[in-house]
Amino acid sequence: MNRTTFAASVLALASLPLWCTNPYILSVVSAAGIFVIAAISLNLLLGYTGQLSLGHAAFFGIGAYTSALLSVGFDVDLGFGAPLVVDPKPVWLAYTAGIVMAGLSGFLVGKLAFRVRGAYFVIVTISFAQVMRMVALNWVDLTEGPMAVNSIPKLSLWLPGSGVVPLASKAATYWLVLAVAVVAYLLVSRMVRSRIGRAMVALRENETLARSIGVRVTHYLMIASVASAAIAGAAGGLYAHTVGIIDPDVFMSIYTITMVIMVIAGGKGTLAGPVVGGLIFGLLPEVLRGVVRPEVQWILYGALMILILMFLPKGIVPSFGKLWRRRAARPALARREATQ
Repeated sequence: MNRTTFAASVLALASLPLWCTNPYILSVVSAAGIFVIAAISLNLLLGYTGQLSLGHAAFFGIGAYTSALLSVGFDVDLGFGAPLVVDPKPVWLAYTAGIVMAGLSGFLVGKLAFRVRGAYFVIVTISFAQVMRMVALNWVDLTEGPMAVNSIPKLSLWLPGSGVVPLASKAATYWLVLAVAVVAYLLVSRMVRSRIGRAMVALRENETLARSIGVRVTHYLMIASVASAAIAGAAGGLYAHTVGIIDPDVFMSIYTITMVIMVIAGGKGTLAGPVVGGLIFGLLPEVLRGVVRPEVQWILYGALMILILMFLPKGIVPSFGKLWRRRAARPALARREATQ
């Protein structure tokens, strides 16, 4: 996607609240946008380094819980005789802390998981997500357990002359999600087009060969893990402050599976793939909600995924991009044949 197309796409998306004032539609698109951000984060790990993480929801949940707990405050007994009391923090500070905590968790998991490869790596990531879910479920003093953390404040923004303004409207939330998605996209774009991105692709294609020419495998995998986890934490924080309530189910594997579907269907290893896949599979359940019964919705959801894998095995973006290039090349080829 060139700069002109990217700028035009962002402007078109930014104009949505100006001509569509339906709060339900804005809420649905905002929710899909949050999962687009999560898919972008997973694509950095899956698409560019070739490492399948089936526990990516852990970073999403860590960002959500950290931001939520710091913004509402908490009082927890750590067993040292004096309880830890944290007063409610400004929302922007809590949200930033959630991103940092998710990134640190990505560093920790990377240190443990990148010692192994293949199925062992997948097992480590799944186990980490399940451990985090059990912690959130059983540490009731901190997370409220199955009762959930509620009354989470909306995200806010500081404006000159107005001070801190809460983003309470659906349009403001939509624009904030769009802004975070654009920042995440540009960050990943800048990374994959740099020397770091070339090293990641080299690891994905042939790790042994990349190691033989001096590529520091663990170093670049750790960079991908931390950046991917931090972006997932940003998506989780947006989710917590948008929904206003968070419970241990946020760590469930269905969230990771949804991210994987979005990345693979859209086209892993491409910048636009997670965006296209995220919008399709994020909006499809809502489009079908008023048309067919719930069980039929999931059948159609799965059938669409199977059809994409059958007829577009490389994903929507790479397949249509290849078709577009072929059509664009036909006039030049015809002119060349005519001059011969």
